[in-house]
Amino acid sequence: MSETMPAAGGGDVPGMTKRDLFLGLVQSFQMAAMQQLGKAPDPSTGQTEKDLGHARLSIDMLEMLKERTAGNLTNEEGRFLDHVLTELRLLYVKEVPAPPVGGTGPAPSGEATGPAPSGG
Repeated sequence: MSETMPAAGGGDVPGMTKRDLFLGLVQSFQMAAMQQLGKAPDPSTGQTEKDLGHARLSIDMLEMLKERTAGNLTNEEGRFLDHVLTELRLLYVKEVPAPPVGGTGPAPSGEATGPAPSGG
């Protein structure tokens, strides 16, 4: 199987390998999560906003990708995905408000509820 991806016209896209596409996909989810965690501005608006529910979804999508590609990634791809997941999980945990001590009251409006994303 060819390592480069065919272009729409039937030719190969110069320099675009399946590895490049995979790393680009992971980076896309990473950037989305960073924006959703309020760590990077939205490029279309320039505004920085938090959306912890969607940040968790982006992290969960990367965790699913890791599970579904287990045994099929190169060492470099696996290490990169692990690094991104670790970084995003740590940032997510820092942003999620701690539950009140001795109580199980509702989370503040607009905040994610439930446990942090799993460790995969």
